[in-house]
Amino acid sequence: MWILQNLLFTLCIALRYVTSAVGVIHVTGYVGNEVNVSCSYGKGYESYEKYLCKNDCGNSDVLIKTSESRKNKYAIHDDRTARIFTTTISDLHSVDAGKYWCGVSRIGKDIYTEVELKLMPDSCCDNMTKLEKYEGYSESISCPYEIQYQNNLKYICRGNQPSTCRQQALITSHSRKHGRFRLDDDKVSGKFTVTINNLVKTDSGSYLCGVQRNSDLDVFSAVELEVKEWCCVKSTKINGTAGHPLTLQCPYPPQHLDNRKFLCKGDHRNNCTDILRSRSRFTLQDDAASSSFTVRVTELEAADAGTYWCGSDSQWRVGNYTKIQLSVDAGHYVGYTVPPLLLLLMCVFAVLVYKCKHQKAKDNETVMNINAQNEDALEEVMRVAENHIYESQEVVIYSNKETAELQNAGNDYEDLGEDEPDLNVTTEEIFCNGNFHIAN
Repeated sequence: MWILQNLLFTLCIALRYVTSAVGVIHVTGYVGNEVNVSCSYGKGYESYEKYLCKNDCGNSDVLIKTSESRKNKYAIHDDRTARIFTTTISDLHSVDAGKYWCGVSRIGKDIYTEVELKLMPDSCCDNMTKLEKYEGYSESISCPYEIQYQNNLKYICRGNQPSTCRQQALITSHSRKHGRFRLDDDKVSGKFTVTINNLVKTDSGSYLCGVQRNSDLDVFSAVELEVKEWCCVKSTKINGTAGHPLTLQCPYPPQHLDNRKFLCKGDHRNNCTDILRSRSRFTLQDDAASSSFTVRVTELEAADAGTYWCGSDSQWRVGNYTKIQLSVDAGHYVGYTVPPLLLLLMCVFAVLVYKCKHQKAKDNETVMNINAQNEDALEEVMRVAENHIYESQEVVIYSNKETAELQNAGNDYEDLGEDEPDLNVTTEEIFCNGNFHIAN
């Protein structure tokens, strides 16, 4: 009899811990993330202690109480106004899945609400739609959903992690348009479409279409997008020299024989300028026999460097164009040889000037005046020589004339009267002391 009483007592204690309020709370979370378990309670229990437990909810099964706020990977908060207490479980692992109880402590039998926690891997999805498109074009991603979600939030994100997708959404049905992305929702057919304009290579990768659900995890569909490089019959690099001619060759499909051929310049085909219409230095010649045309540049300029596209298809279909990267080297200066006679005269002048500067003057004032005149004359000779350095015939004539004047330079001293110097002087002294008059 005593044993029977103990069994009945144990049974009553067990019932205390498993007695559940009406209904079961279903919660789903992602492995490696966190999940919130929210439980409501009745009016009048605002000041009572609440807790979350597992199994039979014995003392060792209690995970956290409202009197603790945080314990291990559990945190709890009681919103007494809304009469809901929420427990957050962080760093979820597969062993965390299973049955939990939300409890409200009271005298006698506690109040319990059953919670079923389900965990899923943070990845998506078993089925994936694959799309291919070329850079520069647009692509529309179709995202179907069940009709009961027609008024729910829709969105799209990069990657394949559902847990962070909504927070990292590229665009949602609330904004409809953002940058290169546009979202259109067809509620009648149960499908929303996300269009990406002006595709680039970096748009390649995984995308998730998401539909928000209030009481459970959002629902997703997966898309894998590959953006291929838009190009060409061929791509080539050409180097030219400024001031020189250059010929560019552009093949085209035989069926484009009657199409208009063109060459345009720009970093991208969507933003290039037709060169043949704007620059007369560029001329085109078609060779139907070889299914190609050539563009001749009569004289390259440094500004001609850049990216060119030559083709015969106004629709810019892939593979019908040649991409040319043109670089232009600066032209080299071509020097001219100084005529030997002029070079000899310049050397003689230089030697005479050097000696004149070191000659002792007999009359300081006269010598200073004469030297000043000589230096002015030499400057004029050098200027004239530089101006005629490339006109050799005129330089020779001019040099012969100057030589004759040098020989007669001594005659200028006759105008000095009583101060006439000794005419028995050397050519060096004539140059240093004579007056020169430069022929115009």
